[in-house]
Amino acid sequence: QVQLVESGGGLVQAGDSLRVSCAASGRAISSFAMGWFRRAPGKEREFVAHISRSGDSTIYADSVKGRFTISRDNSKNTVYLQMNNLKPEDTAVYYCALTWYYTPQTDPEKFETWGQGTQVTVSS
Repeated sequence: QVQLVESGGGLVQAGDSLRVSCAASGRAISSFAMGWFRRAPGKEREFVAHISRSGDSTIYADSVKGRFTISRDNSKNTVYLQMNNLKPEDTAVYYCALTWYYTPQTDPEKFETWGQGTQVTVSS
């Protein structure tokens, strides 16, 4: 069984950059596509980014396109989310998750194992 642990969140100012990580254990994540989601206070969980098993294909939510980059290092069993030019509206708990689906997915119901999340707070 795969376990996911996010890290790297914190308090930053608008315009800053931050990289959050998702370390997997229990099984190699190379068999899975991976995704990042976030939940802001009082809002529904929303899709942020998806990366294919090999890492050669990515998709992003419109709200983060051009600012965020998802990547993975299968040798380290880790997925990353590089966040640049952060905005106060990016404040949320960020979660990583894996999916068995081979096609790109944005629906959280298509994802299985989830991490506990890491808080990202962007001050104005």
